[in-house]
Amino acid sequence: MVKVSICIATYNGAKYIAEQLQSILDQIGQNDEVIISDDHSTDETINIVNSFNDDRIKIFYNEGEKGYTANFENSLNQISGDLIFLSDQDDIWLPGKYNAVVALLSTNDLVVTNSMVTDEKLNIINESFFSIYNSGSGILKNLVCNTYYGSCMAFNKKVLNNSLPFPKNKVIGFDIWIGFVAEITGKVQFIKEPYLLYRRSDFTVTELGNLLSRSKRSLFFKIYKRIIILINISIFSLKFKLNIKK
Repeated sequence: MVKVSICIATYNGAKYIAEQLQSILDQIGQNDEVIISDDHSTDETINIVNSFNDDRIKIFYNEGEKGYTANFENSLNQISGDLIFLSDQDDIWLPGKYNAVVALLSTNDLVVTNSMVTDEKLNIINESFFSIYNSGSGILKNLVCNTYYGSCMAFNKKVLNNSLPFPKNKVIGFDIWIGFVAEITGKVQFIKEPYLLYRRSDFTVTELGNLLSRSKRSLFFKIYKRIIILINISIFSLKFKLNIKK
């Protein structure tokens, strides 16, 4: 039987963590696990998680470098499953997400699902996140505008093993790194069906995300960031191809 691990990085997520956990636990199997890595929350996050009293939930504390990426890396280092889902602490899984993604991972190495963008109260702002950023696979496409978002991603153990450890350069997001690793080493599929309520408290919807309009950072930084990513994935790709030939 295939075992699934759901990884959640938490920090002061008391406001929404119960809703998210319930939406996940309602779908996963009894043999699956929810791995929570907590960055030493100072609110009631851990007490709320413990109140579920569910053996499938396993809590670990991030004792290394603080921050979102290190916290997720800590959770990924604890998994025992064959398939891995990434999850934010404040979204909601829509019915059918688990079964649809697990089925697709039988023929793909990484799957990215669409989501509905909502405000804090789950009022829908946009029915398709993919339509905002023209989401899809392709290294050049995602260098220009990253559409690998961790909360929408699931992958197999091969992709995880190839992705860890994450690059130490902090300009490289761990989710885009996993996405590129999957493209280089296996098969990726984006599916248009939304299986997530992507909760945003302050979300600016653009017609099409791109290098110029996506963030307020300088153009110099945006170009620098993409050069760093390109260098790292090029080195990874070369090493991967050399290992295959051995």
